[in-house]
Amino acid sequence: MSVSELFDDPRFTISGLLFEAHNGLVAKLEPTWKAHGLSGLDLNALLRLSRSPGCRLRMSDLATQTELSTSGVTRLVDRLATAGLVERQLDPADRRSAYAALTDAGIRRLEEVLPDYLDALERWLTGQLTPTQLDGLATGLRVIRDATNPAATALSDRS
Repeated sequence: MSVSELFDDPRFTISGLLFEAHNGLVAKLEPTWKAHGLSGLDLNALLRLSRSPGCRLRMSDLATQTELSTSGVTRLVDRLATAGLVERQLDPADRRSAYAALTDAGIRRLEEVLPDYLDALERWLTGQLTPTQLDGLATGLRVIRDATNPAATALSDRS
């Protein structure tokens, strides 16, 4: 294989397109969450809590779903707790375990940000694709996610 053939490998194209699309999408969505006083990580955590049974997750599960370390998720939950958006709850059956739980204020913040966020998602992501393209994208992303991040699939397939 020649050097020019190596550089023309279609795997570079597909991975480059994925990374460029991700970066572009984050740039388009970021003003929405920032306008509501949140970071992308804050919004991700609040959404994951809101979509979990009882609006809460074990800290370890939240770390896995947000791809944060134990100390990283602790800092995130501390920040969100200081803002009154989440609270820590000890597991009565195992005092070594704790949950992060969405508060009423956290639910209200989501109710404020979600209409704008959903509009931005429609404009820059889902509205760019036909229903068939969107189904194919979701299917393909699940295959890649399941192969590269199997811990995420053990927790929820709604992500």
